[in-house]
Amino acid sequence: MKYIFLLISLIVTGSAEATAAKLQSGPVITPFGKHYQVDSAIPVSAQTRLKVVFDVSEQSGTKKENRYFNSLARFINMHVSAGVPVENIELALVVHGEAGYDLLNDGGFQKEYQRLNPSAPLISQLLSNNVKVYLCGQSAAFLDIKQTDLIDGVEVALSAMTAHAVLAQQGYTFNPF
Repeated sequence: MKYIFLLISLIVTGSAEATAAKLQSGPVITPFGKHYQVDSAIPVSAQTRLKVVFDVSEQSGTKKENRYFNSLARFINMHVSAGVPVENIELALVVHGEAGYDLLNDGGFQKEYQRLNPSAPLISQLLSNNVKVYLCGQSAAFLDIKQTDLIDGVEVALSAMTAHAVLAQQGYTFNPF
């Protein structure tokens, strides 16, 4: 019985290592946004235009970047890898609740957690790739987060609900992941 568990463990471990080796970083945002190449039944082309809003309310913790923010990097990387020009991708990130802490600049994060913000490099790359990042103003007020505490380029909306309503009117679709 012990050997069966060992064999299963080797198979699973080997399989996990092989799968991890297929993950790709880039081509736009690195080292974030790792993704797999996939033959898709829903092809995307150079004419595809994507206008998508993501919603994040969960804080990542204080030791690594917010994995939900990483979804935007993955979205950009996998679509550019599939042939969609980066200029055809418009993303917005609406952040509320305690995830607002993950938008703090290093000074604000340091005051709160005595360490640099692990999400800051990712947010900076998203912003430099034309991702709009909005913090819910209601959450910011509740958490006592000031604009001066935020990563440069992050904007404060009246509320997350308002941001979603306005972005929907601007043609953004909601990504539920």
